[in-house]
Amino acid sequence: MRLFKRIAAAASIAALAVSVAGFTTGSASAEEKLKLKIATEGAYPPFNVINADGSLGGFDVEIAKALCDEMKAECEFVTQEWDGAIPALQAGKFDAFIASMSITDERKKQVDFSNKYYNTPPAIVVPKDSPIKGTTKEDLAGKTIGVQVSTTHANYSEKTFTDSTIKAYPTAEEYRLDLANGRLDAVNDDSVTLSEWLKTPDGACCKILGTITPVVEIHGPGAGIAFKKGRPELVEKFNEAIKAIRANGKYKEINDKYFEFDAYGAEN
Repeated sequence: MRLFKRIAAAASIAALAVSVAGFTTGSASAEEKLKLKIATEGAYPPFNVINADGSLGGFDVEIAKALCDEMKAECEFVTQEWDGAIPALQAGKFDAFIASMSITDERKKQVDFSNKYYNTPPAIVVPKDSPIKGTTKEDLAGKTIGVQVSTTHANYSEKTFTDSTIKAYPTAEEYRLDLANGRLDAVNDDSVTLSEWLKTPDGACCKILGTITPVVEIHGPGAGIAFKKGRPELVEKFNEAIKAIRANGKYKEINDKYFEFDAYGAEN
């Protein structure tokens, strides 16, 4: 009887081990199919926009979808206001934020980043009849400059144009409206998004005064994908996917829909 009990117990333990092993294997298989929630702003054309039908579009979104396809991940896309993006990411409301967020040392204290997926220079835009001649501190002294809050462009303006008034707005649309209506003298933002705006009827008021040479300590090496800290494997998956779409031509296919140049910038 005792022998039978020992055999039965051993069989039960073995069965449990098989069951646990099967469960572990099943979990690993399930994890192979990544399920991710990706957030973007939806208010920064041509990088991210909300289309007329309510869907999300733009360069950021198409790149994100290409990365999901490359990783064979099932991705859900949601919108997130820019100013609350990092706290929301830290709270685990989504897995990644793909919305033209520049990689900076200050942000890296709060979130982790992928490698860059594009890098374009900033610019200054002014009304077409503006008397402002250049983009230096002296040229813009005494002027009111609009920026989007919590951006590298806001940081640059505050640190560089110390003789100007810097006015921060929650979204790019708001500073553009004030510039068009004469409530601002100039705005500072990414050269591509400003150029795209100038092509629209609303942007007919204004012109690019000039571009600004990026300052790595402020602007960082480019725009990256932001993640909650502590997910190195996910960051690496995205890095490998960025390399892959650069190599297989998918990046160029998307790039050429939006730009007449390689938005990625110099290889590094």
